[in-house]
Amino acid sequence: MTSQGNLRTGGRILVDQLRLHGVDTAFGVPGESYLAVLDALYDVPEIAFRICRQEGGAAMMADAYGKLTGQPGICFVTRGPGATSASAGVHIAYQDSTPMILFIGQVGRDMIEREAFQEIDYRRMFGQMAKWVAQIDDADRIPEYLARAFATATSGRPGPVVLALPEDMLRDMTAALDAKPYKPAEAYPASADMERLGHLLAEAKRPLMILGGTSWDAEACRHIQSFAEAHGLPTTASFRCQDYFDNRHPNYAGDVGIGINPKLAERVRESDLVLVVGARLGEMTTSGYTLFDSPVPKQAMVHVHAGAEELGRVYQPELAINAGVKAFAAAAAGLVPPMAPDEARKELVATARREYEAFIETPSIPGDVQMGDIMAWLRERLPEDAIISNGAGNYTTWVHRFYQYRSFPTQLAPTSGSMGYGLPAAVAASSVFPERTVVCFAGDGCYMMHGQELATAMQYGLKIIILVINNGMYGTIRMHQEREYPERVSGTDLVNPDFAAYARAFGANGEVVERTEQFAPAFERAMAAEGSSLIEIRIDPEAITPKTTLSQITAAAKSDRH
Repeated sequence: MTSQGNLRTGGRILVDQLRLHGVDTAFGVPGESYLAVLDALYDVPEIAFRICRQEGGAAMMADAYGKLTGQPGICFVTRGPGATSASAGVHIAYQDSTPMILFIGQVGRDMIEREAFQEIDYRRMFGQMAKWVAQIDDADRIPEYLARAFATATSGRPGPVVLALPEDMLRDMTAALDAKPYKPAEAYPASADMERLGHLLAEAKRPLMILGGTSWDAEACRHIQSFAEAHGLPTTASFRCQDYFDNRHPNYAGDVGIGINPKLAERVRESDLVLVVGARLGEMTTSGYTLFDSPVPKQAMVHVHAGAEELGRVYQPELAINAGVKAFAAAAAGLVPPMAPDEARKELVATARREYEAFIETPSIPGDVQMGDIMAWLRERLPEDAIISNGAGNYTTWVHRFYQYRSFPTQLAPTSGSMGYGLPAAVAASSVFPERTVVCFAGDGCYMMHGQELATAMQYGLKIIILVINNGMYGTIRMHQEREYPERVSGTDLVNPDFAAYARAFGANGEVVERTEQFAPAFERAMAAEGSSLIEIRIDPEAITPKTTLSQITAAAKSDRH
């Protein structure tokens, strides 16, 4: 029983708050520390509770849900080991600025500070990887805490909130009153800031725009595209934010992230005005803080960000605009230039576009599988709204460099570089958009970190196509190892299962591709099949990146040492 007259258990009050704040899905792994919440969810079928197989995967699903919807992703885990496993997803949400709320069952209040079974002080544990961490000790205050959690997760620079729930508090009966549904607050740009931006754009000879951050939606993407067209702006995306601007658009010039096009890096350095919309300007977007001088860039910089604390954090801009991306994009779409882009500006855009198109030309790599050809085939065949997810590793270069994202939201990838993210993110994507094609890319090492979440996909009848790029090693680390310690291989070789057979053991479809020509028919069978499918793509270990081989890296490193 979760209610008695006008009295409700803490667990029921919490679930009622989730419902009134608009939650329709929660991800988690059950635990005895929050049984009262699970009991309350039994009576609220409007909230789908996705049972996961590991807390890290559940938290990553919640992060992906937040990216896709703009609403806080909800995750429930138990104390101790459950919370520590979930921390990987919380770290992703923090670095990616994703709205998310993690609920952790906690020991009873009478056991606090005794190092009881699985007890942890979560305020200390999550203090540096969440926007707010708290423990609800009084059931009467659950509505207050949850209203604040939703507001905090979505305001300014979004991010994760962690709330600990003592199990005895969740059983308390109380007549606490519900809160009102939360309403996200968004900062708007001042008219004086937009006027100043207009002047800077008109005066610039070599402007460039970088899009990034979070809280975008399809309308904001349309607004920013109109703005780029009107002002003749070469437009780029920060690391793993490529779906904010149609990659086929004439103004799109590539992504500013790991493995940046050298010509684009030079373009950033030589720009006389860089307009940064939403991105934090962290290590990945700035190529290790080398694209801009700190603290004062030589390029005139306009930095737009929803979090005031991010403006001037590393770089002092010419103009700082404290505004949410949706509000800024709407205002920018209405910023009329004094004249249409002149021939010089048109040529600037066209040259940047040509450099991008040359950069994504299909390369040839060692072995019988040509990943460039596979990516070109997918680029032509996948629907415009197909959602692509991935984790981390050298294999992701094929996705980020050679696939073209055409609409929002279609990219799920952790800017924190966390391995294992691809499959949990794909589960969340298929849960939110069951009608859309969802493709997960994973390396062999990456996939094994959360491959068990295929069971979650099968349990809920989700359709995901998983591409496992298998080269028998932790490829990124091996690449660095050969550069720094050539021919001293240690800790990077992998002995893998038969991934196709592994998938079939879950009830999914499984195939192996060992030659390029096998891929297209295998993928078409996966598209036509019911349920999820996994295609293992076995590539030559020498093909460590699109532009170089392991042997070439080793030879260059040895040459540098002589």
